Amino acid sequence: MLTRNSLYLLLWILFDGGLLTPLQPQPQQTLATEPKENVIHLSGRRSHFQRVKRGWVWNQFFVLEEYMGSEPQYVGKLHSDLDKGEGTVKYTLSGDGAGTVFTIDETTGDIHAIRSLDREEKPFYTLRAQAVDIETRKPLEPESEFIIKVQDINDNEPKFLDGPYVASVPEMSPVGAYVLQVKATDADDPTYGNSARVVYSILQGQPYFSIDPKTGVIRTALPNMDREVKEQYQVLIQAKDMGGQLGGLAGTTIVNITLTDVNDNPPRFPKSIFHLKVPESSPVGSAIGRIRAVDPDFGKNAEIEYNIVPGDGGNLFDIVTDEDTQEGIIKLKKPLDFETKKAYTFKVEASNLHLDHRFHSAGPFKDTATVKISVLDVDEPPVFSKPLYTMEVYEDTPVGTIIGAVTAQDLDVGSSAVRYFIDWKSDGESYFTIDGTEGTIATNELLDRENMAQYNFSIIASKVSNPLLTSKVNILINVLDVNEFPPEISVPYETAVCENAKPGQIIQIVGAVDRDLSPAGQQFSFRLAPEAVIKPNFTVHDFRNNTAGIETRRNGYSRRQQELYFLPIVIEDSSYPVQSSTNTMTIRVCRCDSDGTILSCNVEAIFLPVGLSTGALIAILLCIVILLAIVVLYVALRRQRKKDTLMTSKEDIRDNVIHYDDEGGGEEDTQAFDIGALRNPKVIEENKIRRDIKPDSLCLSRQRPQVEDNTDIRDFIHRRLQENDADPAAPPYDSLATYAYEGNGSVAESLSSIDSLTTEADQDYDYLSDWGPRFKVLADMFGEEESYNPDNVT
Repeated sequence: MLTRNSLYLLLWILFDGGLLTPLQPQPQQTLATEPKENVIHLSGRRSHFQRVKRGWVWNQFFVLEEYMGSEPQYVGKLHSDLDKGEGTVKYTLSGDGAGTVFTIDETTGDIHAIRSLDREEKPFYTLRAQAVDIETRKPLEPESEFIIKVQDINDNEPKFLDGPYVASVPEMSPVGAYVLQVKATDADDPTYGNSARVVYSILQGQPYFSIDPKTGVIRTALPNMDREVKEQYQVLIQAKDMGGQLGGLAGTTIVNITLTDVNDNPPRFPKSIFHLKVPESSPVGSAIGRIRAVDPDFGKNAEIEYNIVPGDGGNLFDIVTDEDTQEGIIKLKKPLDFETKKAYTFKVEASNLHLDHRFHSAGPFKDTATVKISVLDVDEPPVFSKPLYTMEVYEDTPVGTIIGAVTAQDLDVGSSAVRYFIDWKSDGESYFTIDGTEGTIATNELLDRENMAQYNFSIIASKVSNPLLTSKVNILINVLDVNEFPPEISVPYETAVCENAKPGQIIQIVGAVDRDLSPAGQQFSFRLAPEAVIKPNFTVHDFRNNTAGIETRRNGYSRRQQELYFLPIVIEDSSYPVQSSTNTMTIRVCRCDSDGTILSCNVEAIFLPVGLSTGALIAILLCIVILLAIVVLYVALRRQRKKDTLMTSKEDIRDNVIHYDDEGGGEEDTQAFDIGALRNPKVIEENKIRRDIKPDSLCLSRQRPQVEDNTDIRDFIHRRLQENDADPAAPPYDSLATYAYEGNGSVAESLSSIDSLTTEADQDYDYLSDWGPRFKVLADMFGEEESYNPDNVT
């Protein structure tokens, strides 16, 4: 054990410099002799007044990692100068792993590791040791700190943390071209031995690639590696520690290397001649065939451009590149005609768009092939001789007049007859007809240029041998004008002349319009009608430019004598046949100022002597209308107010009943009828006697006492109140209450019918004659009625 620990100590001195530090450095201490075993001496302390000689100690221990022995691994020994071997000193241990990883013999101070250690998990442990008196349990000297380092062994293989790797290098690269750098990591101690010194090598991938054993840089090992031959390479890399020596641990990784493409191959046509067959009916712009050149390159290096070499067919065909398939699409630029030419031959050139100058020496990067196109005959529809037919016809041309013809031919071999007909969709009203065999077009109705000046319709031609094959052409027919309408004067038809006009004054310039289509240079002439030539008040002056002026012939005009003048004007055109018309111009005499400005021409002129203008007249009319409206509104308000007063007096009878409070027995009669019952019958108390309905059990006949003459009205009303109060069949209100007591002061006494006799026959109206002349009419009325009583007739 002593030899092994001494060997560990020697190795530590070689690699770590043999650090020697005192636990408690003293200036007067000296270096002690190296102990013969791994021992740390703890300085002793005898008394407070005696100088103690302290010794220098090693402050590090070493322990092997991954120890697999059956006994705990001995680490070292602690020893105090105060320990005389008498068993009075006790050693204690604290710090990292004390008690769990490391234990100490309390008597001898021997330290052991009780479990296997891994340097990669924890490279060292820091602990503290102390010597204690067994009896007093007091420290014999201060606590000392030391380190236990885990001695590394080669127990970890190199690892490629970033693997597997993916790399690329251009094809055709020279030898030594850089590809990729790999790196392996070894968890062992790089400062101790060769456990962490890694060496790289290739296990698979030679002879194409090589690797630097120290740096791990991968490079190409062969020149001109061709992607088209082999594109993917898988290289197996090994990293071994211990400098690659026997017994070292190794790790591997895979590097996938791809050769990227360069443009080192020109396009090539798989064959020199391409044969295509195209129907002659193929539309212009359509694709009639495809050819393809093969380029083994990839991506943009394989992009091909196709061109037609100038020559036969260069102006009939075109070629473009399909970006997805890199094929050449041949398209038709002009229509084909089997009857004209049956075959075409031309050359197509294929070349790369992106060239690499490094490979120009290999030859031109293009290829040429021949294309032969055979035109196939197709049964085609008839062909018109013109793309558009334009015809002219005069309006009012008789029905059935031929105005033109169309021609269509079948150009196929063994041509067929052609039939013509009008497309009904374009000539729905059938203004024209066509001869189905000859193609002549005739009018079917009278045409009027003023209604429609141009007709546009289509004619369809079909083959007799195959009616489904048709062609269509547009027909444009212009309707020519015939001079059938006379010219007319253009607006205005009315003008004015001032009363103070002078002779020879132009008061209006007129023009002419013609509903016919006026030819170039059309001229209109103006003159007075023959009936107006004799003593004319006005004349017409023709300016010879299709306009004329109305000229005065008198010195002043009087509106009082004649307000309106009618001037007949004859207008004539210059077309054939000549057409003319007489137009009447109305001339109104107006009052003007000295400058010729018209002041008035209408009815208000009658007010001019009093100096009233149009504005003044309008103001007067507005005032009159406002006054009338005020009067009507006032009368309506008066009528409404009177009507409201009458309605109020008539409709307030029920309120008067409540106001007088003389129903029943008066204010002291608490059992009198409550007028509220009429408004809400539900408010009547249940314990009161209902006076508004007739009781079933009680039915008393009403007896009316005889009314004596000259009976005071108060006594009569009192009796009637008592009678009605006792009568359960009485109505819920007493109409007598509306008449109050009228008193005794009236000469005619009361006008009420309360004291009337029981029957009308018993009443005497003679007293009305005694009331004076005011009641004479009433007395005569009732007196006549009494005298005419049928009961008195014998």
